[in-house]
Amino acid sequence: MKILLIINSLGTGGAEKLLLDTIPLYRKSGIEMDILVLWNNNHQFINALKSLGCCKVFVLKESGNYKDIYNPLNILKLMPYLRRYDIAHVHLFPAQYYTVFANLLIGGKCKLIFTEHNTTNRRIQKNYFKAVEKIVYSHYKRLVFISDEIYGIYRNYIPKFESRFVTINNGVNLDAIRSAMPIHNKTEIYPIIKKSDSLILQVSAFRPQKDQKTLIKAMALLPKNVVLLLVGDGETRKECELLVSELSLTDRVFFLGQRMDIPQLLRTVDVVVLSSKYEGMSLSSIEGMASGKPFIASNVPGLSDIVDGAGVLFECGNSEELASRIQEFLGNETLYEDTVKRCMIKSEQYDIKKMVTQHIELYKSVY
Repeated sequence: MKILLIINSLGTGGAEKLLLDTIPLYRKSGIEMDILVLWNNNHQFINALKSLGCCKVFVLKESGNYKDIYNPLNILKLMPYLRRYDIAHVHLFPAQYYTVFANLLIGGKCKLIFTEHNTTNRRIQKNYFKAVEKIVYSHYKRLVFISDEIYGIYRNYIPKFESRFVTINNGVNLDAIRSAMPIHNKTEIYPIIKKSDSLILQVSAFRPQKDQKTLIKAMALLPKNVVLLLVGDGETRKECELLVSELSLTDRVFFLGQRMDIPQLLRTVDVVVLSSKYEGMSLSSIEGMASGKPFIASNVPGLSDIVDGAGVLFECGNSEELASRIQEFLGNETLYEDTVKRCMIKSEQYDIKKMVTQHIELYKSVY
């Protein structure tokens, strides 16, 4: 059984990080698995995967820009790779569409699986996409949803294919996070951070889906010894940098770009936040809850179910409430410790080993 994972790129993002973390585990379990990306651009995740030497890494476009993933020529480029594998497991759009079209051109030789990572997208919101969507989804043997919430949304959207639905929660490497050592010298993170500063961390790509702007606005309401670290990269980063400048927060909000030391950062900071407009099933939220630090998140689909009863939720876009929540944790040790305990317990439900086992069973059933 030969499996090819297909994704747009291995840039910053939860789905991308998930593949980096899980491929070595599949290989260790005896699954012959490789990965193909439509675009590379020297991302740290793909470089890290290559350095492991655990699988083949195929790249359709090495340079250029993110728009290259939408080039229809990718359909033709995918064809020879699909001929070599029994199963292609696809993540994200447009890889979702292009893989189906390429497989049709080779006579449907490869069996296809698709994982839906989000509660919403632009296509599901537009009625004129629905006919095309039905055609595309009809060519997948299994449709994997990373939460029951997403399952329910697609049960209403494409009920005809429910017999192919399966829910498999994403997981994180809890051991790696909990065993990580904190960064004792804060200046290693950013040179002007002081030892006495309280550190707030958000790990997420800079995309319209995310809402770093609300967190940045909250910083303007917090004491000057509270510092924000934003990890990730993407199309909305420049907008956020401009907002930081407009609010005169350049000495308190730092953009760290892509980082490979997320477990160490999580163990170093004081509070972990995820301000977002919607999620599928956020890996960052699980990692945040597993870190031994209190976790705060937007009360939105894909986050509320995970965080409720463990971390703290705030109204999406409400910077005043978010600032108040952060201040409560920094000033109330009992609240801080109680929240940490609840978060740690909740995170146990999302161990990456459980997810890998479920996927292997899925592959065997399709094969």
